[in-house]
Amino acid sequence: MAIFLILAPYGVYTFLMLVTSATISVFAASAICLATVAIDVARGRSVKILAAGSAIVFAAIGLTLALLGPVLGALGVKLSIDIGTFLLSLGSMLARRPFTLQYALESVPAETAAMPGFLHANYIITGAWTAAALLMAAANLMLLYVPGLPLWSSLAVAFATRNSAIYFTKWYPEYRQTKYARSTRVLPITR
Repeated sequence: MAIFLILAPYGVYTFLMLVTSATISVFAASAICLATVAIDVARGRSVKILAAGSAIVFAAIGLTLALLGPVLGALGVKLSIDIGTFLLSLGSMLARRPFTLQYALESVPAETAAMPGFLHANYIITGAWTAAALLMAAANLMLLYVPGLPLWSSLAVAFATRNSAIYFTKWYPEYRQTKYARSTRVLPITR
C-alpha cells in the first residue's frame, strides 16, 4: 500500500499528461502529494520528505507553466520532474535521512529498526531510487538532444527503472534479513 501512495502522484501525472495539459497534470499530482501528507498527519505519522518535496516540485513546475505559459514543453516538464525527484532523493541522503527510512521505520518492528545495517540498507534502497530518477532524466535528455529517438524509448527506460526500483525495494530488505539471520546462526554460543 505504501508504494502505491508513494507512486500515485507520479502515475496520475503521467496519465494526465496524455489527456490534458501539463499544467493541470502537475497541479493534480501536487494535490495528490498533499493528500498523502494529510493522510499521514491524520494517522499520526511523520510528514514524508518525498511526499512534501514532490508536492513542492510539482507545484513549482505548475506555477512556472501557469505564469510563463508552456515554456518547457511536455518533455521539459518530464525532465524537470525527474531532476526534481533526483534532487529530493539525493538531498535526503546528503542530509543523512534517506527518504526510505521514514517509510521503513513506520512499517517494521523496533527490533528490526535497531538491527545493525538497517540505516545502511535504507541508504542502498534510496540510492536505487536516486539512480532510477537519474536514468529517467538521462532518457528524457536523450529525447531532447537526439530528435530521431522514438518517444517509446524514454517510456521504456522509465518503466524499466521504476519497476526495477520497486522490485529492489521489496527484495533487498528480505535479502538483508536472510543474510543477517544466517550470520547470527553461525556464531558460536559462548557462556
